[in-house]
Amino acid sequence: MIFCLDMVALLDIDICGPSVPKMMGLEGEQYVEENLGVMSVGFLLSSPDDAVIWRGPKKNGLIKQFLRDVDWGEIDYLIVDTPPGTSDEHLSIVQYLSATHIDGAVIVTTPQEISLQDVRKEINFCHKVKLPIIGVVENMSGFVCPKCKNESQIFPPTTGGAEKMCQNLNVSLLGKVPLDPQIGKSCDSGQSFLSEAPESPAALSYRSIIQSVKINILPLHNCLLHMSNCVNMAPGFCFLLFDPKPQD
Repeated sequence: MIFCLDMVALLDIDICGPSVPKMMGLEGEQYVEENLGVMSVGFLLSSPDDAVIWRGPKKNGLIKQFLRDVDWGEIDYLIVDTPPGTSDEHLSIVQYLSATHIDGAVIVTTPQEISLQDVRKEINFCHKVKLPIIGVVENMSGFVCPKCKNESQIFPPTTGGAEKMCQNLNVSLLGKVPLDPQIGKSCDSGQSFLSEAPESPAALSYRSIIQSVKINILPLHNCLLHMSNCVNMAPGFCFLLFDPKPQD
């Protein structure tokens, strides 16, 4: 992995749908490895089925508290997972971390136009808040049969998919990740997909994308924001990597 030798923190600010604890295989523990810590509102719920019914100000207060009061220790990167869209959580995290000089956004979409419409809004959001864009990832991009190795388009890119959108908007396409049922199984069981199926087409795509992101962010080593459109990398999914010095 790109950050295997770095101290990394993962912050889940999807307040109403925290999925990180499940996907990371955490049961009350907030450290996956010695160099990887996790914080999520999911740890604060009495049951994973509990609904969090909060308005914007209360969400914003919790996000600020996560950034300011959690003992992250000495970390190299903070990754922030956000919910879909361009709403309170996204505005808050960008505002609170404005002094950290975010490296940029990685935006994830699926091939169909209904997803691309949302992603264009997220790209527009980045421009409006002056957030650089590292590039776009197309998830669920075809299905490679494990037996015959032929590829089928389960979600046809009727308007050209992420590739055409990136050309039109002058944004880099970082890569395409094919559909793989093992990704969903790995998330449900809290296991690493890259370890479970290291030679699968999707795993190879992930590694290629990671290297592309690495090339873009390591010279800056401040902050990366990842927003997406599709669980595993879903529309409105957002990460942030940086040397954290949040504003009060």
